[in-house]
Amino acid sequence: MDVLYFAWVRERIGIPKEKVTTEAATVAELVAELKAREDRYEAAFSDLSALRVAVDQELTDFDAPLAGAREVAFFPPMTGG
Repeated sequence: MDVLYFAWVRERIGIPKEKVTTEAATVAELVAELKAREDRYEAAFSDLSALRVAVDQELTDFDAPLAGAREVAFFPPMTGG
C-alpha cells in the first residue's frame, strides 16, 4: 500500500510517500510497525493525538481496519483561517 506523509510528518520522516508491505490489521498496528523501523519514524509518530489519518482518502481513526486499503495518509490537524 502507499503511505503518504504531509507537513511536519514528512519533514521528520524525510520522504513524502513510500510503498509499504504490511500485515497490520489496523492503522495503529501499521504505526507500530513504522515506529519500529527507525528513530525518524518514532519521532514522527511519538504523539498520535497530534496526527490525523485517512485511509483511501477518508478521514478515520487509528483503530480503522486496513483490509483492502490502497493508501494511508498521515498529517497534522488542519486549521481554518
